[in-house]
Amino acid sequence: MAETAPQHLALPSGLLELCALLGAPRDSLRGPEPGAQKRGVHSPSSLDPEVLSIFVPPFVGREDGQPAGANCGTLSKTQRRSFRKKREKPKAEPGKGLTAGPQGLDADNVSVPNGVDLLALPQLCFPGGLCVASEPKEDYVHFLVLTDICGNRTYGVVARFYRPLHDEYCFYNGTPHWESSRPTGSAAGSFVPFAVCVVSRFPYYNALRDCLSCLLTHLKLCKDFEVDNHIKDFAAKLSLVPSPPPGPLHLVFNMKPLQIVFPSRADPESPLVDLDLHLPLLCFRPEKVLQVLTCLLTEQRLVFFSASWALLTLVAECFLAYLHPLQWQHTFVPILSGQMLDFVMAPTSFLMGCHVSHFEEVSKEADGLVLINIDSGSITYSSDDGLDVPDIPFLAAQTFIQRVQSLQLHHELDLAHLGTSTDLNDMRARRRAWQCRLNSHIQQLTLQLLVGIFREVKNHLNYEHRVFNSEEFLKSRAPGDQHFYKQVLDTYMFHSFLKARLSRRMDAFAQMDLSTQSEEDRINGMLLSPRRPTIEKMASRKPSPQHAARRRMVVSMPNLQDITLPEPPPRNSSLRKMEAAGCGGSSAVLSVSPATTHTFKIPEIHFPLVSQCVRAYYADCVALLSKAMGGLAPDNSVLLARYLYLRGLVHLMQGQQLDALLDFQSLYKTDLRIFPADLVRSTVQSLAGPVRAQAERVPELRRLISQVLDKPGEAPKADEHVKNFELPSKHMPLGDFVQRVQESGIVRDIHIIGRLFEALTVGQQKLIDPETFRDLYTCWKETEAEAQEVSLPASVMEHLDKNECVYKLSSSVKTNRGVGKIAMTQKRLFLLTEGRGYVEISTFRDMEQVRSTTVAVLFLRIPTLKIKVVSKKEVFEANLKTECDLWHLMVKEMWAGKKLADDHKDPQYIQQALTHALLMDAVVGTLQAPGAIYAASKLSYFDKMRNELPMAVPKTTSETLKHKINPSAGEAVSHAVEVLLYTPGRLDPAEKVGDAHPKLWCALHEGKVVVFDASSWTIHQHCVRVGTSKLNCMATVEQNQVWVGSEDSVIYIISIHSMSCNKQLTDHRASVTGLVVQDGPEAPSQVYSCSVDGTVLVWNVSTLRVTRRFQLPGGGGLSSISLHEGCLWCCTGSSIVVMDGSLRQELKVDENFTGKSTSFVAFQLVPEGQLWAACSGYHDIYVWGLQDLAQPPGRIHLPDCSRINCMIRVKRQVWVGGTGPSQGQPKGKIYVVDVDRRVVEKELVAHVDTVKALCSAEDRYVLSGAGREEGKIAIWKVE
Repeated sequence: MAETAPQHLALPSGLLELCALLGAPRDSLRGPEPGAQKRGVHSPSSLDPEVLSIFVPPFVGREDGQPAGANCGTLSKTQRRSFRKKREKPKAEPGKGLTAGPQGLDADNVSVPNGVDLLALPQLCFPGGLCVASEPKEDYVHFLVLTDICGNRTYGVVARFYRPLHDEYCFYNGTPHWESSRPTGSAAGSFVPFAVCVVSRFPYYNALRDCLSCLLTHLKLCKDFEVDNHIKDFAAKLSLVPSPPPGPLHLVFNMKPLQIVFPSRADPESPLVDLDLHLPLLCFRPEKVLQVLTCLLTEQRLVFFSASWALLTLVAECFLAYLHPLQWQHTFVPILSGQMLDFVMAPTSFLMGCHVSHFEEVSKEADGLVLINIDSGSITYSSDDGLDVPDIPFLAAQTFIQRVQSLQLHHELDLAHLGTSTDLNDMRARRRAWQCRLNSHIQQLTLQLLVGIFREVKNHLNYEHRVFNSEEFLKSRAPGDQHFYKQVLDTYMFHSFLKARLSRRMDAFAQMDLSTQSEEDRINGMLLSPRRPTIEKMASRKPSPQHAARRRMVVSMPNLQDITLPEPPPRNSSLRKMEAAGCGGSSAVLSVSPATTHTFKIPEIHFPLVSQCVRAYYADCVALLSKAMGGLAPDNSVLLARYLYLRGLVHLMQGQQLDALLDFQSLYKTDLRIFPADLVRSTVQSLAGPVRAQAERVPELRRLISQVLDKPGEAPKADEHVKNFELPSKHMPLGDFVQRVQESGIVRDIHIIGRLFEALTVGQQKLIDPETFRDLYTCWKETEAEAQEVSLPASVMEHLDKNECVYKLSSSVKTNRGVGKIAMTQKRLFLLTEGRGYVEISTFRDMEQVRSTTVAVLFLRIPTLKIKVVSKKEVFEANLKTECDLWHLMVKEMWAGKKLADDHKDPQYIQQALTHALLMDAVVGTLQAPGAIYAASKLSYFDKMRNELPMAVPKTTSETLKHKINPSAGEAVSHAVEVLLYTPGRLDPAEKVGDAHPKLWCALHEGKVVVFDASSWTIHQHCVRVGTSKLNCMATVEQNQVWVGSEDSVIYIISIHSMSCNKQLTDHRASVTGLVVQDGPEAPSQVYSCSVDGTVLVWNVSTLRVTRRFQLPGGGGLSSISLHEGCLWCCTGSSIVVMDGSLRQELKVDENFTGKSTSFVAFQLVPEGQLWAACSGYHDIYVWGLQDLAQPPGRIHLPDCSRINCMIRVKRQVWVGGTGPSQGQPKGKIYVVDVDRRVVEKELVAHVDTVKALCSAEDRYVLSGAGREEGKIAIWKVE
């Protein structure tokens, strides 16, 4: 295969894209102005500005080291024309400059960045026109946003300043032009405005304003002919400053006399914020802020007005920052000059700004505009009849207003108790720290507002089929809020938001949603059954008329999940006051502290700017970065990653590509989020042949090159379309019916949907017609609405648990305990009497018998439901009439589900039974035929299971089993539990209390890791993604990391604190099969990893570098490793090898088992000097003495065992997981073997499917994970 030719490497640009000097044409200053002044005209005439000089990096040629003059040009006289004249000509091609040097250099030698229109730039830099002043004026700064044809934005900061127009010369083309023929004194007292515009790819509004302020101090003191040189030196400095990577490291640059701080974005998904986010809160009341946000969310046509050009951009940018992570996707032109006012006639959504002097003109000429006056804080509409702009949802708005009112918006109040600083930079640092804290509070406040508005969108999504049920979502909104949501749901912004939700993107919205979720909402989100208002929610309902009017009418079916949770401990109701009203308490905003930040000071840049000075600057950067890295604590990987990123960039700028790649390889291990994959790929492709060969000889670089070239593109993106739910129009076989039911939100479990399909097609062709589906859907939603309207008196709620929900109410019926309605919760039946009193019927646990019969009343036989309770002699009777058969089916199914849940310690059974019962109700309502009850009986799954296949749980199993949980909660099908890991709780001051709880880590399919809170066995994190391959092993490292070995040969490192995977180790060449941590307080931080090809690597945890590596003799099949007394024990299929740097012993399987071919599948080392091992095809455990492995092993028989998968040691026991028959069916089994007596103490029937994984929780519990048929985790008590 021919070697690909090296490609040209486009080096990353610094902060500066372009710097320009703009002003009036020289010829125009010789025209009418002096005469006008002589005639007594006091108002200055407006001149047409133009670009005078342009400075584009790079400023130093790479070959000869001379300044790159071709990139600095000025417009010649013949090229100087007004914007109006030039715009009539064909538009210049993107990327072509429009400048020429003093000697007429070819304009094409200057490459102007895309998105910078030099024809429009003069008007944007002088939006109010260019006027010669009769007296000096203050410098003025304003800000630009420039957008190219692809929608990419660049940002400009413009500083205007005035210089006197001397009678001897003025500066143009960088040289003095003598005008001896001009009348002396004609321009005396005239001051000419000029503008310096800096364009950057990054919105560094404050930082670039400070830089330009420093530049102006020099420009005011220099000679006219020195101006260009000063601007060029200024631009050259900025072009050498790199952009900081996302994270806590900010860059500091000395632009005398100020220290300029270039902040980084908080994370790769966050916007870069370098402006004062409280500006809109100073200009508008909170109600008006909400009104503007509503206009943005509904994508209106907005125009900001102000007498300050600077405020137009800053305030507009603040409002867009408030929307994060939602993004404004339409036209954004925050400054329009007087010649651009026709832009507001555009028919599509836009956000623009213009001077307040044009307010009347714009409001009269264009209809349908939202006119926002920043100076007066008012909002009006240009239409005579006004715009149809809705109010933001009431509860979210009220919470937002309360929080805004609690903010401290005035820096002076923060300084009142401090002495006056005599250091300018110290004062600026204090102000910056205060602003950083305030910005953080405002970002949290606005993000919580968005979460309060859109939190329940997720309840109406189907992730498998990417469906959003907008109709049901709208029904679930308060009537007064529906108008707002109807408009928002049709916007591009909301459509992009839906895409992110359906892709399960863990952005700022998702993180805030998770962190502010109440305990009740967290539990409800994991229920398999439909969501109904809990007793606690009913109790918190306000009885005010306003609340009643705004009450939600329907709660749509959530994504059904397979797990319910143990009831949480009682909570102080006062803590939930604000949560009920929105999204957390009002104090939540003020309690947020900004993340700790650090700074790195960029070295001085020396002039003249020749290659030697630039090389010295880069060398200083590398030295300072290396020094900073050397001073870091070993565990400070966050800062280390940022230093590696910056040093890699500097090495690239130096032309040291191999050093850059080494830094990027270290960065790849340290923090994958900021790894510049495209830049590294381009660097590798640009390597010359000899350099590429040299890189291939370095093992670390060889792997990096393989990573970026073998997988050059991102993984194919999932289809990001979003479908709106629609009722079917065609007949549906089972497969289509499953999809439609999942899309509708009725239920997600494919097994339950299969039973529903059978019920609806009893005695007919196995197709569901559209009418039947429509009736089913309508019945289901009507039942939801009825349950939502249930309101229980306080005297009744006192008898119920706070997490109980009323799922079904009967008609008013006569019973032997009074007349009333029978109510069913997930726990009990009770009678709601006509006097609104509570009469207990029975909990499902206490039922002894349920039967349907008839009772003679006069000449009639009335169907009656009879329920016998264990603790009562009296049988409850209810004359349910036509409802009797349905209630009989429902109650028996719930009773059976509760019995199975108690026997198997698995609350999923009661949740599934509840779903079956509600589907029975929907089937009867759908069919409305004599055979409807028979059809509904097809959903009596657990009742039939209990009657037809009674499976008693063995006593030993029942006594040892504590609980079962389901890591596949929310999935349409269950998945095998591949690996389990328990991490003990650790109280870290940086963590929330909930984060400090012990955790259970469960590896599922395709790189998915689910995390449980092991203090309550509730789901802590639904999904941490580590690659897309099968996961083989996990280990806890230094109490703050979880290392995961994958089938794709990568070791993924998850931070226990952030629950994210930002580091990868890629030194293995084959599937990683084992991880073991060197334990002991004196032991160095080392981790051993092994792969199936027989490679063992030893890692230094602090540096994430391989300190030792060795290869097992015989190569492949290495499945697990263990450390014991300083030696490494390695299990391969054919042998168990003992190593301490070299081969010490080897236990070969074929020397001990000659009867049939076999291999080792698991082993454990017991402190008493014993090796316990299991072999494929054998149903025994074999025990060797470590002193002499050549001796024949002891044998421990496992009764009724057909397969062994795993084993662990707990206290004086060895637990063995596998498969074996039980009651005629293959089941997952666990054998508990006593180490001392070598006998099986317990035989536990653990799971329906084989036991695939075992782990210990502090030797108090053992956790077992099952295969995909069941996919659950059992928690066992250790004795």
